[in-house]
Amino acid sequence: MEEKNVKEEVKRIPYGMMNFVAVREDNYYYVDKTRFIEKVENSNRYFFFIRPRRFGKSLTMSMLRHYYDINQSDKFQKLYGDLYIGKHPTPNHNKYLIIYLNFAVVNADLGSYRNALDAHCNTFFNSFCDTYSSLLPENIKNELNKKNGCVEQLNYIYSECDRVGLKIYLFIDEYDHFTNHILSDAARLEEYQGETHGTGYLRTFFDTIKAGTDSSIERVFITGVSPVTLDDLTSGFNIGTNYSLAYGFNEMVGFTEVEVREMLTYYGQHYEFNHSIDELIEIMKPYYDNYCFALKAYGKTTMYNSNMVLSFIYKYIDEGCELPPQMLEENIRVDYEKLRMLIRKDKEFAHDASIIQTLVSKGFFTGELKEGFPAEDIAKSDNFLSLLYYFGMVTIGGMEMGDTKFVIPNEVVREQIFSYLLDTYEENDLTFDSSDIRTKEKYMAYRGEFKPFFQYIADCIYTFSSQRDCQKGEAFVHGFTLALTSQCRFYRPISELDNQNGYADVFLRPRCEIFTDMEHSYIIELKYLKSNATEAEVKAAVKQAEAQVCRYADTVNVNDNIGHTTLHKVYVVYKGVEMVACDDVDESL
Repeated sequence: MEEKNVKEEVKRIPYGMMNFVAVREDNYYYVDKTRFIEKVENSNRYFFFIRPRRFGKSLTMSMLRHYYDINQSDKFQKLYGDLYIGKHPTPNHNKYLIIYLNFAVVNADLGSYRNALDAHCNTFFNSFCDTYSSLLPENIKNELNKKNGCVEQLNYIYSECDRVGLKIYLFIDEYDHFTNHILSDAARLEEYQGETHGTGYLRTFFDTIKAGTDSSIERVFITGVSPVTLDDLTSGFNIGTNYSLAYGFNEMVGFTEVEVREMLTYYGQHYEFNHSIDELIEIMKPYYDNYCFALKAYGKTTMYNSNMVLSFIYKYIDEGCELPPQMLEENIRVDYEKLRMLIRKDKEFAHDASIIQTLVSKGFFTGELKEGFPAEDIAKSDNFLSLLYYFGMVTIGGMEMGDTKFVIPNEVVREQIFSYLLDTYEENDLTFDSSDIRTKEKYMAYRGEFKPFFQYIADCIYTFSSQRDCQKGEAFVHGFTLALTSQCRFYRPISELDNQNGYADVFLRPRCEIFTDMEHSYIIELKYLKSNATEAEVKAAVKQAEAQVCRYADTVNVNDNIGHTTLHKVYVVYKGVEMVACDDVDESL
């Protein structure tokens, strides 16, 4: 792609970048988050911060580390001069010795965890001694390596620093990596508790950090993706404050829409975009936006997943300013596979699957947003909902009768949720042929043949339910239908799932910007009746479905988004697990 004729070198896109110095020195675009340094300093000194994976936590931590590093004072102007904090520096900049630990690279297997943690800390403690050798007592490194394990070594380091009047800022990234790995196997819960309770090794390590705060460890900044470990370690490190739900830090990681627009505007000045900024925002917003990390922020500011935005912009420019065929970045799929192992608690659709099914079919779930909960209580409804929230699988959607309303934030997450649900169905012997369903999707998009698609779904539901006694209810029928429908690559599903009637229509918005020759779009009304419903009740449901699908179809939201395609107003009616009606309103008249 040819760049416009400009004098300055175009800033590189920092996709996947976690090193703040590399971003600043190698001419990468940086979304300025340094204004939050003041807020962090004015908060409690022992700072916990939880956000979903790939939201920019590590880059933010890197930005903080270098700001406070006493050895980086000569680079202050170069790294921060043109940023907010460079123009409004705090007195504490470049005043600390930095200890940085990244638990994500520690082998989390229980059998080798202690040795792996010791090895990781030893590497970084030795690096600490080398980095600050001109300031530290002589022979500190040799004496350090005589100590046995990370607990003794940390105790020695902070004691020696205190003796010579030096202050430490401790950063720990992915502090809960151990937990997330172990909890994917419920059988190992007792072993996990042995490490995080009583005299457990991880517990003792955090006890040592706590003791160090009465010495030379002046500030602590810890990040992760869930509060489970924090709750289990509470009495081991009960001086920390969890700012994950604080309104003032809602925007510290991730991108606001203003920040996304500024980035697109910058690159639009350097490349020949084939879309306006508004058009690109309209395309990106349903897939990457709508995260809310504080109840008070609901209705005010939503956050974009920064990793997804950067991936999209990189692909868009790399492909000649044409839209990428896939909106879901592949690395997110890898993260999802890890997450799926953690949240899959059983194979009989107990608490977690029933919550997932309700989210899919009803569009929301209500409960209490928990700041923390122990590992053994992870399957309780409110705790599981909160876990999904911290992982970014649901977000705050307001309040409902005094409870927090949790909703699926966007289409990328919805695809992951649907994939999880389909995998769980498959594990419970509800199988379907992916190649067969893809052929039917193609015929639906290009030939207007929708009945074979919905009949295939109905056959899967009927066959599965006739073999098993479980999962014959409304949530199952709607959940499986919507999950398969929403996997169709030709459409982006738009739902009005939380209206007063409960279950509502799904508008399959055609992805004409990618599949320019597709010809058909659909709006679907899905009705469910109990298996003992009478023929009269079936006819009444059909009549009601016809009226509703026509009403929903005649809206700006639909008419402005069908492009050149022919819109089909389809109703699908189930009686128990048997599909008893499926037709296009216009064809049935």
